Amino acid sequence: MGTINEPDLQARCPSLRDSILWHARSSMVRRWSRLSPREKLFSISLAVRDRLIEEALRTRVAVEEADAKQAYYLSMEFLIGKSLENNLVNLGLLGECREVLAGLGSNLDSLLDLEADAALGNGGLGRLAACFLDSIATLGLPAYGFGINYDFGLFRQEIVDGEQVEHPDEWRARGTPWQVERHDVAHPIPLFGRVEETVDEEGNYRPQWVDTSLLYGVPVDMLVAGYQGRSVTALRLFSARASSNFDMRIFNDGDYVKAVERKVYSETVSKVLYPNEAPAAGPLLRLTQEYFLVACSLREIIKRFGRHDYRELPDRVAIQLNDTHPALAVAELMRILVDEKMLAWETAWDVTTRTMGYTNHTLLPEALEKWPVELLDELLPRHLQIIYEINRRLLERVEARWPGDEERVRRMSIIEEGRRKQVRMAYLAIAGSHSVNGVAAVHSELVKTRLVPDFHKLWPEKFNNKTNGVTPRRWMLVANPGMSRLISESIGDGWIADLGELRKLEPLA
Repeated sequence: MGTINEPDLQARCPSLRDSILWHARSSMVRRWSRLSPREKLFSISLAVRDRLIEEALRTRVAVEEADAKQAYYLSMEFLIGKSLENNLVNLGLLGECREVLAGLGSNLDSLLDLEADAALGNGGLGRLAACFLDSIATLGLPAYGFGINYDFGLFRQEIVDGEQVEHPDEWRARGTPWQVERHDVAHPIPLFGRVEETVDEEGNYRPQWVDTSLLYGVPVDMLVAGYQGRSVTALRLFSARASSNFDMRIFNDGDYVKAVERKVYSETVSKVLYPNEAPAAGPLLRLTQEYFLVACSLREIIKRFGRHDYRELPDRVAIQLNDTHPALAVAELMRILVDEKMLAWETAWDVTTRTMGYTNHTLLPEALEKWPVELLDELLPRHLQIIYEINRRLLERVEARWPGDEERVRRMSIIEEGRRKQVRMAYLAIAGSHSVNGVAAVHSELVKTRLVPDFHKLWPEKFNNKTNGVTPRRWMLVANPGMSRLISESIGDGWIADLGELRKLEPLA
């Protein structure tokens, strides 16, 4: 079979100017002079996105040809900010774009102000995740982000008559040029139901998760350019969609209101980005969000893995959990390997722990995420069984290491006993990962000595440090162009991709 020679970007878009004008006509269906400022912003963004897509395809081919191990960064938040200026800078097109627009009678800066911030994150955790993606792309690493495609951010703030007024941040209300929806993919995500105790023909225990409600996760990609276009990676986000079959069953039984309520609830899963402490969300909805992210991500990862021997998974895949929100990935991967791929528990656990890594963000024990056992039993009954079995085996190991130390066993149990039993998600993440890191040297040391010293004594080899940071591209080059010019005039522009170069400023202080 012959090779299909696809035309490259330059053949289709010989210049940025032509590409912008092409999108004015083909995407906005107007002449440039008749476009509104927001339509001009879209035309420019789509022209830049064309270049991102071309580079992303080249990057993907390079990863496939290298047969490289791939990493996946799971995070409930990605505080990526605005995209156009950052992409222009990283692709080396900012100056050219200014000149093109000036020639077309428009001002780039005034158009940049119109872009909405992507309401996919609200704090340091999301900022860290976004910066990682920028660095991953700049370094050319085969790694990707996975998150949720929220419709609404926390809130949009305005000051009216000297007082703060909050509005819903519906950042995609007018559409966004930066997302590519994958309409041909919809991952089925089971929820609720019950566990049916069964055995196979050989007498092995084979529980079945049955009578579930289905939710679907539809992938949407946002492309992230590395500095100087060295590579382009993707942030894959998942939008929640209701199962039409499930809704129709209820509808046909005559409960029309309930059918609509189920659909509305299902699609609420990706509606709103809630703060870390989310009483307004309702615990069930927040837990559903976390499992939705985990289940969609692991289905995508297993699909991309594409091999039959799942014992090879740690050699091909690395999964990093950004805080405890994706900690259910430990139980979900175990469920897939044991229930669906029929691996023995010990083999599945070895695969899981060698695949997972966990980043801790907080030293406050009261701030570590916990979920009531009865809530997990309602939403994810099979996962609760798996967590109990993980805990049983963990405590057997603790008792063998420290015989008779019941207080240590109580401290290290994934299940917190009390009036209301709860699952300690940080402990699940630690037990199920081969690497546990803090986000600064002092913080990582305190994780070992103050937060979970028992786990550090049990597995000292797991604990390490990864110092938090920001990307110098967005947070210096784009955010402060005046200072950036001064630095580059003084020491050259090597610092943009290597912050160690900033030491050359010391003699100039």
